[in-house]
Amino acid sequence: MQPKTRGATSSASTHQVRGSAGKDRAVLEGTVAELGEFGLIDLLTGVLGTAQPSAGGSVLVGPGDDSAVVDFDGARIVISTDAMVEDVHFKRSWSSGEDVGVRAAAANLADIVAMGATPTVLVVALGVPPDLQVEWVLELARGLRHEADRLGVRVVGGDVVQSPVVSLAVTALGALGGDEPVRRSGAQVGDVVAVCGRLGWAAAGLAVLMRGFRSPRAVVDAHRRPAIDYDAVMTARDIATSMCDVSDGLVSDAGHVAHASGVRLALSTDELSPEQALLDVGAALGDDPRSWILTGGDDHAVLATFPPQVSLPPGWRAVGIVEAGAGVTVDGREYALPGGHAHFSA
Repeated sequence: MQPKTRGATSSASTHQVRGSAGKDRAVLEGTVAELGEFGLIDLLTGVLGTAQPSAGGSVLVGPGDDSAVVDFDGARIVISTDAMVEDVHFKRSWSSGEDVGVRAAAANLADIVAMGATPTVLVVALGVPPDLQVEWVLELARGLRHEADRLGVRVVGGDVVQSPVVSLAVTALGALGGDEPVRRSGAQVGDVVAVCGRLGWAAAGLAVLMRGFRSPRAVVDAHRRPAIDYDAVMTARDIATSMCDVSDGLVSDAGHVAHASGVRLALSTDELSPEQALLDVGAALGDDPRSWILTGGDDHAVLATFPPQVSLPPGWRAVGIVEAGAGVTVDGREYALPGGHAHFSA
């Protein structure tokens, strides 16, 4: 498990949990929904001790980044795990088995490359109902392999169990070689904030599907499986001061970088103009496409900061600057966090 602590939310929830004995008891007797996803992560990391350095320094990076980094006899291994559960992350009526496999692999591979590492292997734990058609499971496996093959990654094992719904947890491992990991904590005042990959497309596709439609196909397919330019992301690892997979939404993940680096990320919507497909869907549904761009995360774009004197690598576009301060602003105004998806929220 690689918990990803989240900016302002995690610090506030830590204060709530540790404030007093009365509050401790209130938290323990409350529900997960009342505590929230990131408050629950804080509690779990406290119990598991994952927030503390390990004896001998074998844990180099713990919670708070896209992946953990562990030293095994001098080899630095990058590790990340993400889970997908039917009717929470996907619906079989909306997505094929291959779609789900691609998406599950991509979510983990994006975490590895966002640390500046090269993905090497995947391990998959799969839960399936007894009445699930075998062909659907084989499609899922084909999707996992399809995405893994894009980076020369192998699926090397896992587990299969009975489950009331389809669920899968994918663990990805990567190698840093002689390089340092690119963490969320490296952004400096004056850096350029840039993004690689599309934003808002998967959120637009989800909005379409939730209204009972199946078109336009381009945005629906964007929800079903992300299209990540891994090569473009990896070209940035030698010059980026920080990187983060945009899995929870641009504003939320910018907030994670801002919190970890002790700076403010100032985003500009002038650099985040919706593409025509999003404008069309927004007009048809009566939604603001900019909200998808700012809060949608399932495209798995990558956010990074770069020194102002360097040229952005191909495939990256500037969307703001790093300033002194805290949090995230959009067009000069503070933007409430979290701005993206959070489990257990209403």
